[in-house]
Amino acid sequence: MNVLLGISRVLVIIGGLNWGLVGLFDFNLVDSIFGAGSAASKVVYIIVGVAALVLILDFIPRESRGRTQV
Repeated sequence: MNVLLGISRVLVIIGGLNWGLVGLFDFNLVDSIFGAGSAASKVVYIIVGVAALVLILDFIPRESRGRTQV
C-alpha cells in the first residue's frame, strides 16, 4: 500500500504542476506531449484522477475502514 500511495503522490504532484502551467502560461504539458484530445492524454488524466482518489481514501482513518460503528 505504501508503494501505491507514493506513486499516487507523485502523479498528483505532476498533475498539479500541469494545472499550474495551464493557469500561469496557458500551456498544457500533457496535451503538448500526447496531443490535445488524444486517447493517450485521456489515459494520463484518468490515471492522475485515480491517484487523487487513492489519496482521498488515505485520509480516511484506517481504524474505521471496513467497520461500522455501533
